[in-house]
Amino acid sequence: MMGLKRYHIVVFLFMGSVLLSHPIFAKINRVDSLRVWPSPTSTRVVFDLAAEPEYTYFPLTNPERLVIDFDNTDKKVDFSQFDISGDLIKNIRHSTPKHDDGIRVVIELNRKAKPEIFAMPPTEPYGDRLVIDLIDSRPAAPQVVLDRTQNQRDRDIIVAIDAGHGGEDPGSIGPSGTYEKNITLSISRKLETLINAEPGMRAVMIRTADYYIHPNRRPELAREHKADLLISVHADAFHSPQPRGASVWVLSMRRADNELGRWMENTERHSVLLGGAAEVITDKASERYLTETILGLSMDYSMATSYDVSESILRELKKVTKLHKRAPQAASLAVLTSPDIPSILVEVGFISNPQEEKNLNWAKYRQDLAESLFTAVSHFFRKTPPEGTLWASQRAEQRTHKVRSGESLSLLAQRYNVKVSSIKQANNMTSDMVRIGQVLTIPRI
Repeated sequence: MMGLKRYHIVVFLFMGSVLLSHPIFAKINRVDSLRVWPSPTSTRVVFDLAAEPEYTYFPLTNPERLVIDFDNTDKKVDFSQFDISGDLIKNIRHSTPKHDDGIRVVIELNRKAKPEIFAMPPTEPYGDRLVIDLIDSRPAAPQVVLDRTQNQRDRDIIVAIDAGHGGEDPGSIGPSGTYEKNITLSISRKLETLINAEPGMRAVMIRTADYYIHPNRRPELAREHKADLLISVHADAFHSPQPRGASVWVLSMRRADNELGRWMENTERHSVLLGGAAEVITDKASERYLTETILGLSMDYSMATSYDVSESILRELKKVTKLHKRAPQAASLAVLTSPDIPSILVEVGFISNPQEEKNLNWAKYRQDLAESLFTAVSHFFRKTPPEGTLWASQRAEQRTHKVRSGESLSLLAQRYNVKVSSIKQANNMTSDMVRIGQVLTIPRI
C-alpha cells in the first residue's frame, strides 16, 4: 500500500513538471520598453524585456522590413508610444504572430539595412535586452579631412575629441541621476567650438550625438580623420562617494597602476557589455614582425607625447577644479591604444561625488573645463607643432634669444621691435619675469 502511494506521488510530480513546462503554464515574457539610437552609420533598436528572450527573425524586401518573432511574450505593448529617432526606420508595429502565445514585430525601413541581432544579459542599469543593429546601406557622408600624409604645407592641427560612452551605454550615473554620457558630450562640444575658432587648428568629433561607439572603434575613427591628438572626455566614478577631483590618464602596457585604474578598466569592459559585441582587428601573419617593429617605435613616440600633453592639461585643470592626481595616471584602456596618435583620457571629476555631480551640471563650470583643455592643448602645440602644419611654419620663421644678465622683456621688445605681449604669447608666459639662461622665442610679427 505504501509503495502504491509513493508511485502516485512520483506520477503526480512528473505530470506537474510536464504541465508547468508547457507554454500555457510557463512564465510569460514582456516587452517593457523600446529604445532607438541612430548613429551616422547604423541605427540600434533595443527591446527591454522582463526575461531572456526567445526569438527568431527574418528580413523582407519590397518594401524593406525586418520581422522578429518573440515566443511566449505578452501582446500588450503599444509600439506607437515609443520615440523612433533618425531617418532609417519608418515604423515599428505588430503583425500576426507565428504562435498564439507570442508576438510578431515588424520594423519598417526607409531603405536597405543589414541586421545584426543579439540578446544581452542584465547589466546595470538595464535588464534583459534584445539588441538589433541595422547597418545603413546609405550611411551619412563622413566629415572630409585632408590627408596629412600627403605633401601639404600649412595644414591644420587636427584634434579628435571623443565624448565618452553614449547611446545605450550611459557611463557612470551620479547620485541625482546624471548620466556621464550627457556631461561628456556637452564638454566635448564646447571644446570643439573653441578649437575650431583658433586659426591653424581643427576639431573632429568622434561621437556627435547620443549613440554608442565601441571603445576599439574610437581610435580607429581618429586615425581615419588623420588626427594629431585624441582626447577622450569622461567623468570619473567610484564605489564610494568620497573621491573627487580631475585626473588625466595615459596608456599603460601593463596592469593599471592603482585601484582606481583597475576600476576604470572594469568599467570599460562593462561599457562593452552595454554597447554590444566586441569588434575584431586582424592582420596577416607574414606582416606581423615588421608591423610590430614599426608600431613599437610609433607607440613609444605617442606615449611620450601623450604624457607631455597630460602634464600640460593638469596644469590648466588645477586652475578650475581640484586634482585627484597631480601626475598623469596609467591604465590599459582601449581608447588609448592607437600606436600612431598621441591619446589621453581626461576625467573631469567624480560624477559619483554629490558636489562634483552638481558642478558638472552647471553650464559655466563645463565651459571652464573646456577652456582649460583648449588652453593646455594649444600651448602644447605652439611649442611643438606637428611637421607640415601652419603653426610649424610660423615657428620656423621665429627667432630665439638666450636671456643674459640685466635683460628684461621690455628691453628685448625694444631690441627686436616687437610687443611685450607678442613675446609672452609666443612663449606661453603668464608674467613679465625672465631668468638668466632662459631661451625665448622672438616672433617676427
